[in-house]
Amino acid sequence: MSDAQWARIETLLPDRTPKRGGRWRDHREVIDVIAFTLQTGTPWVRLPERYGNWRGV
Repeated sequence: MSDAQWARIETLLPDRTPKRGGRWRDHREVIDVIAFTLQTGTPWVRLPERYGNWRGV
């Protein structure tokens, strides 16, 4: 995702500061993972290691 694309949607996403529980992952990273799976058809459990554990994305 380009910086221009990110700038258009960033304000639409919720604040990353959790009210309870653990810290949220970076929104941009999560959206990149979703786009990756849609473009490649890769199952969520087979994400590349660069995205970390599939359960935490």
